[in-house]
Amino acid sequence: MLIYDLDFTTLDNTLKEWNEPAYRARQIWQGLYQHLYDSPERFSNLSKSLREKLAREFTFPPFTVKTCLDSADKSTRKTLFQLPDGNLIEAVLMRYGDPADDHEARNAKTRRTLCISTQAGCAMGCVFCATGQMGFKRNLSSGEIVAQAMYYAQMLKAQNEPVSNIVFMGMGEPFHNYENVMMAIDRLNDPGGFKFGARRMTISTVGLVPQIKRFADEMRQVNLAVSLHAADDEERLTIMPINKKYKIRDVIEACKYYIEKTRRRVTFEWALIEGVNDSPEAAKRLASRLKGLLCHVNVIPLNPTHGYHGGASNGARAQTFKQTLEKEGIPCTIRMRRGVDINAGCGQLAAYTGQEM
Repeated sequence: MLIYDLDFTTLDNTLKEWNEPAYRARQIWQGLYQHLYDSPERFSNLSKSLREKLAREFTFPPFTVKTCLDSADKSTRKTLFQLPDGNLIEAVLMRYGDPADDHEARNAKTRRTLCISTQAGCAMGCVFCATGQMGFKRNLSSGEIVAQAMYYAQMLKAQNEPVSNIVFMGMGEPFHNYENVMMAIDRLNDPGGFKFGARRMTISTVGLVPQIKRFADEMRQVNLAVSLHAADDEERLTIMPINKKYKIRDVIEACKYYIEKTRRRVTFEWALIEGVNDSPEAAKRLASRLKGLLCHVNVIPLNPTHGYHGGASNGARAQTFKQTLEKEGIPCTIRMRRGVDINAGCGQLAAYTGQEM
């Protein structure tokens, strides 16, 4: 069993069954999530016999690192992990700002954002997404999701840097693996463990309507991002098959419910595809859909993938799209493309093994 799959209560009960003192579970929990120990041998405050039992009963890292790739500008690192069953997943570390800056600048500008996978592959089939092109393999367990964050947290700790943000925007549709993703979030958020703030985490979904409403009802402080990419159903269906089941109107209504329930803003993601969804007219259609919503639009020129031949919008068209939205009263940001040279950008993760580039 993977130790990261255990919540604290289960770990505590296990230690009680082993007739260990009551404080042992807390020591192990803090070792895992505060000291970031990734093997039983590192728990120097435990007896040798208990460390040996932990090694027998539990798996610690649930994967082996197959490849690490760094972008040319060193701002992005992508790691390919192999799971015990042979499935491959990727996770990304994105660096913003210079840690050598002075303290005030560092607080304002320096971020270390993790992009975490929730599935091996994806069943949503978005045509421009490399993960969607590879198809669905399986859901990740809560511990396999958590372990990706722990891997990078340990790496950053060695450099005296903390994790700033975690986005569930890697491989897979998080709401298609709802229970495991929420358990992973709870584990990362645990105040007695990793104690990572909920408002520094973001879930990205293609728009699974029942799960958006469930998420709203749970009143979580985790940020919500919805991949829209088109403002009319016919166009969206050509690039996002999920639109056959959940029309744009239904997605927007679910987002409206979320906003009314939580009083929190929704971010809408929009990949700008040249000649497809990057015209001023498309921006006006989008604005009419979003009027009155507490929302923000993130646009990013499309990142290339091997299975889709559409191209990225140029800077001028991106700016025009942004300005058109803003004139209609919709806040908009053009996101910086990162890690494209190592296939680590949005929509590019696909269990890279070395032959695809």
